[in-house]
Parts: sequence; C-alpha cells; structure tokens
Amino acid sequence: MRHEKRGAREQRRRRRVVIGMHAATPPRTVDVLVIGAGQAGLSAAYHLRRRGFVPADDPSVAGAPTFVVLDAETAPGGAWQHRWRSLRMATVNGIHELPGFPVPPADPASASVDVLPAYFADFESRFDLRVRRPVVVVAVRRADDDPHGALRVETDHGVWLAGHVINATGTWRRPFWPHYPGQETFTGRQLHVHDYVSAAEFAGRRVVIVGAGISAVQLLEEISRVTDTFWVTRTEVRWDAAEFDTAARVAAIAGVEERVRRGEAPGSVISVTGQHWTPWARTAQERGVLVRHPMFERIEEHGVRMPDGSFEPADVILWATGFRADIAHLAPLGLRTPAGGIRVANGRSLDEPRLFLIGYGPSQSTVGAIRAGRDAVRAIVAERG
Repeated sequence: MRHEKRGAREQRRRRRVVIGMHAATPPRTVDVLVIGAGQAGLSAAYHLRRRGFVPADDPSVAGAPTFVVLDAETAPGGAWQHRWRSLRMATVNGIHELPGFPVPPADPASASVDVLPAYFADFESRFDLRVRRPVVVVAVRRADDDPHGALRVETDHGVWLAGHVINATGTWRRPFWPHYPGQETFTGRQLHVHDYVSAAEFAGRRVVIVGAGISAVQLLEEISRVTDTFWVTRTEVRWDAAEFDTAARVAAIAGVEERVRRGEAPGSVISVTGQHWTPWARTAQERGVLVRHPMFERIEEHGVRMPDGSFEPADVILWATGFRADIAHLAPLGLRTPAGGIRVANGRSLDEPRLFLIGYGPSQSTVGAIRAGRDAVRAIVAERG
C-alpha cells in the first residue's frame, strides 16, 4: 500500500538527515537506552529507576548507572493519545495499570483519549523519567565488532552509545494494509482503524468492515448504529465462550511466545485464542449485526466481489487488519530470520543479547508489556553484577 511505501521513504530520508547532521558530533553515552514511552517503555523506565539507574542528564548521583527514554511522539500517552474518541473507559480492552501507580478513578463514559494520556503524563512526572520527545530513532547498529561493546543508536536528534537497548516501540505506527486485486480502482473511501475517528462520519454510507479482531467487532457494533455494515473475515471466527479475563490473556501470551522464540513473525493474540465474548460483541449479536461473511475476492469500483460471484456495494472499506511490529530501525543489526521475525525469548533477542524487545510478540498486551519491562531490567541488572 502507498502508506507503507511513504513510511519507508520517510525512514530513508531520516537516515540521510542523521548521517549528514551528526557525523561530526560526538555520541552521548548511556548504560541503558529505552526506545518508546508507551506501556512497555514506561514499565522499563520505572524499574530502571527502582534499581538505582538515573536519567542521563542527572548529575546528582555520581557514579550511578544511567538510562534515557526516547519517544517519537510529541506528548505522553503512547498509542492511547491517538485512539478514536468514542472509545470509552467502559469499553477499553485490556487496560493494565502502570507499575506503582494505579489508574485514577474515571467515569466509565469518559473517552480513553482524555483519561489515559493524562495518566501516562502523571506517571512520567511522578517517577521523574525525563522522557525525551519527539525523538525518532532511525537506526540501531553495533558500534564495533566487540560482542560486549556498545550499540549505536542513531536518531534525528543525535547519536547515543548504549550498553543495552530496550526496544519498546510497539505496533501503532505500522498499520497493516493487505493488498487485494482491484484495490486501486475503488472510488469510495478506504481507511485503516489507525485513522478511524467516529461512526458519525459514515452515516448513510455502506461500510464494509474487514477483520476478525477485537477492533473490528467493536467498530462493527458502533458503526452499525448509524448505517448499513457488511462484515468480512479471511477465516471463520472462533468464538471462545470464556470471558477475556487476565487468565485468558496470560494463556494467549504463552502461545505467541513460542512463535517469536522460533523467529516467526509475531501472530496476534486473537490468532491464538480466538474471539472472546466482550460486552460489545454480545450487544452486536443481540442487535443482529454480528453476521460474518467470507472475505471478498476482489475490489471493484463501487464495491466488492464475493467468492460466489455476488456483488456487495460499498461506499467505505474499513481495514481492521491489525498492525505490525515497528522495528525497521533495528534492520542494521541483521536479526530478521527467513521466517520473517526476530528470535526472542523472555523479551531478549537470542542473536543480539544486548537488545531487548518488549511490546513485541507476547508482550504486545498491556499485562505482557508491564512484565516484560520488569524482566528486561532484572536481566540487565543481573548481568551487570
């Protein structure tokens, strides 16, 4: 899709800028560098603080190990600051509080985009994490041939040398757009969940919703209240009778963990567990709109062509097709396997032990991210002796 191509061009442009601007500037040195200030990155920073690490610009504790958190966003909140406004606290899926600081009481009807970014900002301030933003990391590479030496982190605001890197960039910045024949001929609107704002903008327009995940079902329920919807998925949806509680999330994490250990591309939680009966799924079922159809075979000018040859008109195609790991900046390390992923066990790269990947694979979930941040710091501290 053109969106991914544009993102790749921007990444190359930023690399050229970094090389041109900072070639003669001495790199700064830090013991641990955290990339990303979402749930996983903030968890790691919190545990670094607890273990006696201090921000790289803090001269108050002589001889203390140092850390820095770099975040590409302009404000605190990670991906939560970009969620659609109709996502309320009552319907947010999988919130797990940051360590040492409970989510403040909030009206269930409050928009998550109002509550959670403010909560993240308070967390950063309370524990004095001194997140640097906006700073875009464009490349991580080995500084030299010493396997125990530093990793070189190149950004659009300078270069760092770090003993360990904790990559916590998540997936939000890399929405996945599958390609289907005829996609470029469609005269209506195509958008990804990443760019969804509200159902109101689709009133009176027929919307084809593509995807089998939680977001697809949640937006199906919401959009179907204002217009006609048509829901398609590539495979049958497996509904799990159990509620998607913490125990179910932990089981899902274990399934994805095995994939990334083998170096396969991380699968989604849903691909492991199947769909769970969330409140919005039950509401959609009760209203008679939770009707799944097989994936269309091609896109045409005014709609989609189904496998049986029938035609379904559409004004909008909403791609609720998930996200991919935002790790292009790690490419210089050469860690990607033929299976399409990076070999990771317990949040650590098996082929570059100075690198931890959290918010990747099994730690994409909020509870997984919190644990992964803690475990990465424990491993670093143990290794430092």
